Amino acid sequence: MSASLSPALARRIALGAQGFGAPQRTTPAGTRTLRSTIDHLGLLQIDSVNVFERSHYLPLFARLGGYDKTLLDRLTLGADAPYLEYWAHEAAFIPRDSWPLFRWRMDAHRAKHAGDETTWASQNTEMLDWVRALLRVEGPLKASEIEHDANVRRGPWWGWSDVKRALEVLFLYGEVVTAGRDRFERRYALAEHVLPHDLLDLDVARPDAIRALVEQAAAAHGVATVADLADYFRIKPQTAVRRAVDELVDAGVLEPVTVAGWDRRGGPHEAWLHRDARRPRRIEGAALLSPFDPVVWFRERALRMFGLHYRIEIYTPEPKRVYGYYVLPVLIDGEIVARVDLKSDRQAGVLRVQSAWFERGHQDAVARGLRPVADDAIAGRLAELLEQAARWQGLDAVVVVGRGTLAAPLAHAVGTRLLPLPPAPDMGTTPHAQPAQSLSGDTQQL
Repeated sequence: MSASLSPALARRIALGAQGFGAPQRTTPAGTRTLRSTIDHLGLLQIDSVNVFERSHYLPLFARLGGYDKTLLDRLTLGADAPYLEYWAHEAAFIPRDSWPLFRWRMDAHRAKHAGDETTWASQNTEMLDWVRALLRVEGPLKASEIEHDANVRRGPWWGWSDVKRALEVLFLYGEVVTAGRDRFERRYALAEHVLPHDLLDLDVARPDAIRALVEQAAAAHGVATVADLADYFRIKPQTAVRRAVDELVDAGVLEPVTVAGWDRRGGPHEAWLHRDARRPRRIEGAALLSPFDPVVWFRERALRMFGLHYRIEIYTPEPKRVYGYYVLPVLIDGEIVARVDLKSDRQAGVLRVQSAWFERGHQDAVARGLRPVADDAIAGRLAELLEQAARWQGLDAVVVVGRGTLAAPLAHAVGTRLLPLPPAPDMGTTPHAQPAQSLSGDTQQL
């Protein structure tokens, strides 16, 4: 018979597995701590939207507090860095040793394009050959160093050229890998120019690779459903994940459990507990969660775990946004208690809180086994967290715009007056602003 977990314990296990609840640091995290945290998470998702901060910096700040971002840059952006990029969850930094675990995905992309004459890749083999040859002679190169006047940008608003498309196709295939970034623009190189032969020659069978990835996801989640485990590295179909789960149960790595309240039509969700998962008695501390943090990136899990109904609104026209442009959930003592829309206004030297909201969710907190943080404590804890974030960003102060149910108490806690709301845009004459290019974006057109 499966062991039963309360919702509160399942939540603490999940947060503990994600690296929350550790004693507060007295000194900034160094390279060794950054590496151990990334290695346990398995990846850092990348997105180029930087209205507050680029997403891959934020999970480490949430777990470790203020740290020197140049240390992470050395680990991820250099040509010989120990982490490189691939489509793991979405575009993500992964340990180099994990790269062979995605070879089955690389092969699947190649087979899909080869079997469909309508894809861009199958219709542009000469361009692919030309880019391969150029990288062999001159790589590593950025897309902007290859493009030329005859190569006109066209297509959707992010405007990929044929050169960029070719590089991304070869990246999907694993023929090309990232060789660092320059001002956050990828450098591309042939895999044999960057990776050692032991990685290039390592051929992990698809079932073995999926089992390894599912085990990594289970360790990072602590307790999870099949859907949770499949989403972590975007593994399809879920039947392959379930086979891996069954094998890990037989090996004693996973234990079947039930979690009260994790229900669906027809009965409770099946769930599994990793054998190394801690069972914290409490989770203390405050954190800002990126929209691309593993704690909340799978919206179904966020709703089930926290009662958090969360959507990113950067692609929503401004008049239709509910909470704001780049909204981050606020985690305090194991509960998501608020959400804030943040902008690093570097010209003014301030962290601008565009809106702030108490989080109430869709279920009663007590019924879910929570001991909610009192409203009068949330503003004070959040003010301290935002002041820490401002210092980490090299900003001088926090200012609060008067939008949202938490805005007034937050401004009081920060010790500043509420700023007035900006004037509403004239929808008759002002075009909708487009968001910055998302590096988690679409590969369907390749």
